[in-house]
Amino acid sequence: MRPSQKDFQVPKESDNLSIQSNDSLSSNYSENNQRQPIALQEDLSRPRTRRQSLIRSITPQSFDSNKISRKISSYSVKDIYGELDENKIGLIRTMSKKSVLRTLSERLDKVDTYKDVPDISVPTKDYGKEFLDIDPEIITWEDDDPNFPRNWDPKQKLFMTILVSLYTLISPMSSSISSPATTAISKDFGITNPTIQALTVSIMLLAFALGPLIIAPLSESDKIGRRVILNASIWILMVFNIGCGFTKSTAQLCVLRFLGGLGGCAALNVGAGTIADLYDDESRNFAMALYSICPTMGPVISPVISGFVVQNLQWRWCFYILSIFNGAVAILGTIFLKETYSPKLLRQKAIFLRKETGNENLHTIFEITGTNLSKFEILKHTILRPIRLLFLHPMILGLGSFMAFTYGFMYLMLVTFPRIYEGSYGFSVGITGLMYVPMGVGYILGIIVWTFTIQKIYLGLTARNGGVAKPEYRLPCLVFSGIGLPVGLILFGWSAEKKLHWIVPSLGTSIFAFSFIAVFQTIQNYLIDMNPRFSASSIAAAAVFRSLFGFSFPLFANQMYDRLGYGWGNTMSGLIGLALGIPFPIFCFKYGESLREWANRKIEGNQQKFDEKALDEEQI
Repeated sequence: MRPSQKDFQVPKESDNLSIQSNDSLSSNYSENNQRQPIALQEDLSRPRTRRQSLIRSITPQSFDSNKISRKISSYSVKDIYGELDENKIGLIRTMSKKSVLRTLSERLDKVDTYKDVPDISVPTKDYGKEFLDIDPEIITWEDDDPNFPRNWDPKQKLFMTILVSLYTLISPMSSSISSPATTAISKDFGITNPTIQALTVSIMLLAFALGPLIIAPLSESDKIGRRVILNASIWILMVFNIGCGFTKSTAQLCVLRFLGGLGGCAALNVGAGTIADLYDDESRNFAMALYSICPTMGPVISPVISGFVVQNLQWRWCFYILSIFNGAVAILGTIFLKETYSPKLLRQKAIFLRKETGNENLHTIFEITGTNLSKFEILKHTILRPIRLLFLHPMILGLGSFMAFTYGFMYLMLVTFPRIYEGSYGFSVGITGLMYVPMGVGYILGIIVWTFTIQKIYLGLTARNGGVAKPEYRLPCLVFSGIGLPVGLILFGWSAEKKLHWIVPSLGTSIFAFSFIAVFQTIQNYLIDMNPRFSASSIAAAAVFRSLFGFSFPLFANQMYDRLGYGWGNTMSGLIGLALGIPFPIFCFKYGESLREWANRKIEGNQQKFDEKALDEEQI
């Protein structure tokens, strides 16, 4: 039940209520907590049934005024403060805000400040619910609040997961759609340099590397959230995909693909945050497995389609057909995709309640912090944070390197398929597109096998540790991928060089893809678990690293294979994968906890300075 007038010890009319001299008011504070501006008599162990029933009646998208018109009054000024005059109410509000900010500020000095704190702009574990007894006008969640995304119906969460996964399917499809069409595009535009030919394919990945630095901070704003970013990005991507079909030169094609990549990168980064919004640590592994199908299958599906399109129509139709699918997903998402970011949902709830009750002082925890910071300061800090994590956090640098190399190797394969299967094996463009299918089979098998294996190992190690989970329990399967990736690369390279039956290099790509899934799932989950407060920034840092490798590797693929051949070229790549894939995961599993905590403390120190400035109560 929300605190009301009867819960307060109200000062007498004769008391001095000026903010500069509030001794008479402070004498009425709770004896157990002199810093609280309100002395509450409420039994905190009693369920707040009135508040729960109110929140159940409210959704961010639609409101039934017939059901909530009476209950909304519990948020009115009169219901909360009774007959107090405006001066007294103003003083209480000021002191409440100061008390909240002081509590948050003092918390920064504690060792475990950021432990189990979600990736939001304020260091609070429960979106401000802990301060209801101090500030009765704060809008937050209840434990069983049906509007809290993690409390949504499982079917609704599954639908949102599938929808976000479709968003992430479009981006990698767009990045690889032109791979089988490279020869036709080069003929139309007169491209003879193999590096430029590869650039027309990989230029999108450069945008995937740069975009997250801007996209991630925007999606973490309580004024913007996930939905706006995802829907805007999918339409932007469609516009530039259509434009690619009408280009008349290499420069136009590269520019439009780069701009499309800036839109497409949002789903690949914000999508993971959306999954974290919906699921807790224990249940997220299966949701992440479903989500990971699309970004891994995208580079496989689009070449299969575009291979036959180029053979039977014209290369421009690759982009037209992609745009039709892109538009269908955009329409579906615009209609059905719901906001999942809790700070944004709480802000929507506060806006609605302010309008309905006339109480303009209803607010969320996010609206009373950081008000003394400029938008530029906030944007600068959030943009630089992923960069700091990438270069200063050894776990992100080490695991990110392994993930980046595997991602680079994947695109190294993708851009060499036309050269190998068309040039060495003499296949048609359409049949060459089908050679991507074995890689897709490997991805699907990997998702099935690794999802259950990783979860089983994680839960088993957690049980052996007395039920206490650690992020490092996600990592053991990386050792298996450290063996499988080099095997797949070497088998693919030498069988292609010796022109063995086409099924042999295809088997190599399947083994590689099967092992790649373990890398993606373990590291992605580890980055979310290792420090919840910085999960989005950690994922963005890894995405920058990964996409840069995916962009650059295809650019030197032809030169490398011309000098070393497919056999020795892939052997060198396999040895790099072996060096990264076995020693480092074992090291991380044994010693990663102390290394992670040491690095987290350094990052938290920088964040603490920013938070202290944002929580400066002297600015009130």
